[in-house]
Amino acid sequence: MRKYILFFCLMIPLSFWAQYLLPNEETLFSFQTKNGKMMSLVKDKNNEYIQYRFGTKDHVEMEFPAERTKESWKNFHYNSYMRGGGKQNAGMEVDNLLFNNNGYQYVVFKTYFAEDEKYDAGIIITDSKGKETRIPANYKTVQGCICRVEDTGMIQKEDIGLIF
Repeated sequence: MRKYILFFCLMIPLSFWAQYLLPNEETLFSFQTKNGKMMSLVKDKNNEYIQYRFGTKDHVEMEFPAERTKESWKNFHYNSYMRGGGKQNAGMEVDNLLFNNNGYQYVVFKTYFAEDEKYDAGIIITDSKGKETRIPANYKTVQGCICRVEDTGMIQKEDIGLIF
């Protein structure tokens, strides 16, 4: 009986994510925020487009870019940094995906720091005056890796700085 309850509990979050995914898409990176909203970075299975989605389980509040075209890839900027060596070398890994929309800069990030074995992810939104809003991820819900955008061959790493 416990197995069935556990299985059911695991399937609930998967059904919520399915609403954010069209049949021709796959998820690159996703998470639930600490306030229960969802962020999902998806792409067409044939790399025809990439899209950021954010909202509640019942309503996508923001899709960027609005049009799903090959040009969508040009709206995103990717950067990552990795330093190995564990705690003694302050090992770390940082992945950033940046885009601008309606006067706001959005950075989706995922980090790991070996010194305190700390994992983090979230969204940083900065307005035109430099005011920053942080939306933390519930790290237990993180799926995928921002790094998968590089695997597509559609986005190359850029020196946009490390933001986390």
